Amino acid sequence: MRNKKLFLMPFIMLGIVSCQNDALYDPISETDPEVSALSHYKRSSALTATFGNNIDLNNLANYSDQEIPSYIIQDNAPFLNPITDAGATLGRVLFYDKKLSSNNTVSCASCHKQELAFGDNSIASQGVNGQTGRHSMRLVNTRFSLESRFFWDERASSLETQTTMPIKDHIEMGFSGSNGDLSVNDLITRLKGLPYYQELFTKAYGSSDITERKIQNALAQFVRSITSFDSKYDQGRAKSFSDFSSFSNFTAEENLGKKLFLEIPVLSLLIGGDRIAGGLGCAGCHGAPEFSIAPISSNNGVINIINSNGIDINVTKSPSLRDLVNSNGVSNGPMMHSGLITTLEGVVDHYNKVPKSSKNPKLDIRLALADNLRVTEKEKKALVAFLKTLSGKNIYTDKKWSNPFINQ
Repeated sequence: MRNKKLFLMPFIMLGIVSCQNDALYDPISETDPEVSALSHYKRSSALTATFGNNIDLNNLANYSDQEIPSYIIQDNAPFLNPITDAGATLGRVLFYDKKLSSNNTVSCASCHKQELAFGDNSIASQGVNGQTGRHSMRLVNTRFSLESRFFWDERASSLETQTTMPIKDHIEMGFSGSNGDLSVNDLITRLKGLPYYQELFTKAYGSSDITERKIQNALAQFVRSITSFDSKYDQGRAKSFSDFSSFSNFTAEENLGKKLFLEIPVLSLLIGGDRIAGGLGCAGCHGAPEFSIAPISSNNGVINIINSNGIDINVTKSPSLRDLVNSNGVSNGPMMHSGLITTLEGVVDHYNKVPKSSKNPKLDIRLALADNLRVTEKEKKALVAFLKTLSGKNIYTDKKWSNPFINQ
């Protein structure tokens, strides 16, 4: 009889531990149907109170099956984190939630604004403990690139890794876990106390348990879902055999600008590398039709630091050239990592004669070879006209990428 009792003891203990774990990690799955229904009702009420009709878990927005043009072939989305409607919906809430900052004042969207193609109109973005050291990148078509690393200096190995780095930064969102800051574990504890996250994490992952990895995956899914493929360029490209074809919906000036963008320059061996024929070679680093940065790139000659006399030669990544301006031609904020340039004309002027300096040994070789592209005024206007054709309209107004909170 004693042996039987001993034999049963592990199973009794296992049952106790199992019940404790269920209560801790899966509070929605109560065994009492009435209690379970009440818990679900309370959490659903929390969703309505927080988001109104902006989020309906029974009728999720389409993030996972958006129409992507057949000519778009680059894709850095990892196999292990595909975009799902529930995951991206959770990511949307996390992206706009100011509770992800230590003092509840800053969200991802504070620096990446939908009305600016998810960029910022400030040179440096305001964080909880100061301003960012670099300008905030636009988040347009981040998925459609061969480059899988993120940040201007590519210090993040993936978008998933990148998403929580600003959260864990002392200046940006304040959960650094050092120098008196709260840690990311404190953030997770905070999120567990918010009823709407219990519903959203359960919908996305089948469990209300919250981890940093789940936060990263959901944010990455949302950011990768932000696409812009309804531009004048896309309308022309869809009807053409290749980018080198003349687009029927383009003006003569826009087609000239496209030609200059795509074709490589012919440089003189006698006049110090000056351009004597051909195009401007922009596509050498920003290839069509994605217009993303080539994976193996060095800096572009803009090496200044915001509010400093120092230099920054480690910037090797750029956002897509899509939606540099909105469909009305208005800039979506300053350009380059330091916000040094504010107009498309200024961008052309910079690349026309890229500054060379012994202090910048990391200048991209494709830029170092040319001394002066000798861009004429006609060519500058044409290139600017073409760059404006890369801007769409839907990205600025689509509800599924908008702020879901009623009072944030």
